[in-house]
Amino acid sequence: MKSPRKLSSNEVAALVGGLMDLDAPDGEEGVSYRSYQFGSDDLSLLGEFHALRMINDRFCRIARSVFMPMLRFQPRISSFPPEIRNFDDYRDSQDPFLSMTTNRIEELRGNQLLVIPPSFISLLTDAYYGGAIRSLKQSRNEFTATEQRVIEIVSDNLIQALRLAWRDLMPLTFNLVSREENLQFAAFVDGDEMIVNCSFMVQLPDLEPASFDILYPLQTLKPISSQLRSRMQSDYVADDKSWRERLTRAILSIPLEVTAQLAEPTMSLRKLKSLKDGDIVPTHLDDRVQVRIEGMPLFEAQAGELTGKSALHLTKKLDPTKLQKGRTHDG
Repeated sequence: MKSPRKLSSNEVAALVGGLMDLDAPDGEEGVSYRSYQFGSDDLSLLGEFHALRMINDRFCRIARSVFMPMLRFQPRISSFPPEIRNFDDYRDSQDPFLSMTTNRIEELRGNQLLVIPPSFISLLTDAYYGGAIRSLKQSRNEFTATEQRVIEIVSDNLIQALRLAWRDLMPLTFNLVSREENLQFAAFVDGDEMIVNCSFMVQLPDLEPASFDILYPLQTLKPISSQLRSRMQSDYVADDKSWRERLTRAILSIPLEVTAQLAEPTMSLRKLKSLKDGDIVPTHLDDRVQVRIEGMPLFEAQAGELTGKSALHLTKKLDPTKLQKGRTHDG
């Protein structure tokens, strides 16, 4: 026996709209009615996705370096607010031919889908092998072997960036499940299930921006709804490579004063007052010279000569904390 066909979302909306237009029955004057949409889900429990927005913003900063080998510059990437929608509605709004990478999130017991349009894949492939950054319009239904390799590189690096972006909220593990090219056959979720659509836009020079999507099933994110409502603070600033490199260069360029203490003679105040030009102060030069960095003893050295210039041969690295403790004990 053939199973009955289910109503589509548009048919259900039309049916509900028609019911709401009916006049109130006789004898029920003054009765208030509240509109209700069948099949809707209470999405207010997830709040405004404050944490997910911050994750997406952080992902944009990290993902810039993913496109550097292809585009030969780090593009600006921006994110749109997460959108909750029906998977059938999302599928109807996209072309059937797409690059789709499905990953399993073990900690949340669900899947995640990365969707990249073929026009962006062709642009990245052409630019990766020396071509100009230009828009390529073509009609086809499969990727070449070279494009498949570019898809693998880009998707793996984007998932790595996504893992780093999620680490502030909770550590997640993304395991590759499959790669598909036809959205109609994507084994992600059922068509009537709700998904969280995170869209990203990549700015390109003299071209329309490219875009890609990251999808999460709503049921996958519901167990961490309380964390998603929080305003997460970032603790892993070092993962931003460009910021870390600039900070490292700035620190390493700080000038430091290096001094070497060759001798430490002592004399009375009477003799010091009687010193004049040409006098000789007897002293003893120790074989060990203490090298100080900004006044802190860090090395022992031997004084010598190298290519006609005075030089120091470092022989031992000192521990400033032990020297400080020894002085405190002697005092």
